[in-house]
Amino acid sequence: MSNIEFKDLTFGYGENLIFDHAQINIDDRWKLGLVGRNGRGKSTLLKLLEGKIITDSSIITDKNFVYFPQLLTEEDLNDEKISSESKNQESHKGDSIESLSVNITDRKSQLTFYLLNELAEFEQWELERELSLLKVDLEVLWRPFESLSGGEQTKCLLAILFLDETNFPLIDEPTNHLDMASRKVVAQYLKKKSEFIVVSHDRNFLDEVCDHTLAIERQQVILYQGNYSTYEQEKKLRDDFELAEDERLRKDISRLKRTSLEKRDWSNQRENVAGATFVDKKVAKKQNQRAKAIEKRMGQEVENKEKLLKNIEKTDPLGMNFQPSHHRRLIQFEKFSLAFDKKILFQPIDFSLKVGEIAAIVGPNGQGKSSIIKYLSGNFSGERNGFVQLPQGIKISFVRQIYDNRGYLKDFATENQLDYELFLSNLRKLGMERKQFTQKIETMSQGQQKKVELARSLSQEAELYLWDEPLNYLDVFNHEQIAQLLENSQPTMLLVEHDQAFVEKVSNQIINLKDT
Repeated sequence: MSNIEFKDLTFGYGENLIFDHAQINIDDRWKLGLVGRNGRGKSTLLKLLEGKIITDSSIITDKNFVYFPQLLTEEDLNDEKISSESKNQESHKGDSIESLSVNITDRKSQLTFYLLNELAEFEQWELERELSLLKVDLEVLWRPFESLSGGEQTKCLLAILFLDETNFPLIDEPTNHLDMASRKVVAQYLKKKSEFIVVSHDRNFLDEVCDHTLAIERQQVILYQGNYSTYEQEKKLRDDFELAEDERLRKDISRLKRTSLEKRDWSNQRENVAGATFVDKKVAKKQNQRAKAIEKRMGQEVENKEKLLKNIEKTDPLGMNFQPSHHRRLIQFEKFSLAFDKKILFQPIDFSLKVGEIAAIVGPNGQGKSSIIKYLSGNFSGERNGFVQLPQGIKISFVRQIYDNRGYLKDFATENQLDYELFLSNLRKLGMERKQFTQKIETMSQGQQKKVELARSLSQEAELYLWDEPLNYLDVFNHEQIAQLLENSQPTMLLVEHDQAFVEKVSNQIINLKDT
């Protein structure tokens, strides 16, 4: 056993101080969840451990940190390089490879296996063991990495993390692009491992995986013994205590201020009244001294009050430009399914979406959830079976999973006919700094770009919302903001989302896509 220790950690970007003399001590045997709002410093802490960022502060550790997701360079994905290596490394193939009847002269057929071998050293059987635990078909090893689904890529990159026992994995957002079933598989996989730090905004996932939680809060870094729910409960108790104490001190300060003023006024009147006796002046002086004592105590209470509420996270309610439709039913599906090259993606579905209802589409990766959203938006290139009906001329707003928003926010708002004030207000409430309002969208982080995409949808006049994975790259506090907004506004929405807790909280009906 050894510890990972930060002594007096101070680090920031320009005037933005992220860590201020923080003391952090981590037992390397823990399954540590790292939580905090976007921009609070989670990725910075991982980069400090990995050595990608240099600091003058002391970091005491003997660990070999490896980061997930691993960086894939253009060189890694070069077909000619992979082809050459696949011929030179034919001897690495075992019986299970031969059973797959792989044509090793095809320069793309073994891309994934050799790409992973570039990122880590392993025996083939070790990799197959880990992939089996992650419920990945071993056939993916002999397909181009770029042809794998997002979930398959994630699992392959996770599999190589624990092959070297000297590694200490730093796992950043492993649940992005994973469906509910895959999240459970990855959670069970990590639950059986130890010695890692994981960043995720999925509460259920963190509850399943972690035994300790490190929270980067507004003014402190606080360690909790337990999973995310433990952190949430203990933080709520502390926040509630501080709020109650703040209210008590506010009332106490107000009372002391009134008492002090009363005593000073009385003292001044007695001292300055015509014909005041020696006794009167003595009593007045004593009252004046009491007023000073009260003011001193009041000053101490003010100091105590200022120490409170430093770490309470504040989020303001979002706004939504929802226009309830006069149509009673906005979507009607009858024996509806989609297909690519005549391969049907899911069994036919029948359901209707009425005004004020939120329907969530769930199912495994690749089942066709996003394809339904694409079809309704006119961007599906496959075949449709069955029937779907929407009222003519209905106003629809989308949150897309893949987007390429560009330019300055002002121009973007004009092009998309947005309520500009509502657009900026929602961005601010989602946690975007005002200084970023002058930044081009394409230069923003993934999290900030997702906020632009979401704020665009919220700011458009719409009778129907079609949202495809709206929570990706957003923190838990944003999740709660969005859930609260949907509960309060009761829009009409068709939703694709992998966060089970969110789906259960906001949806009126769940459409489970089944394999054919």
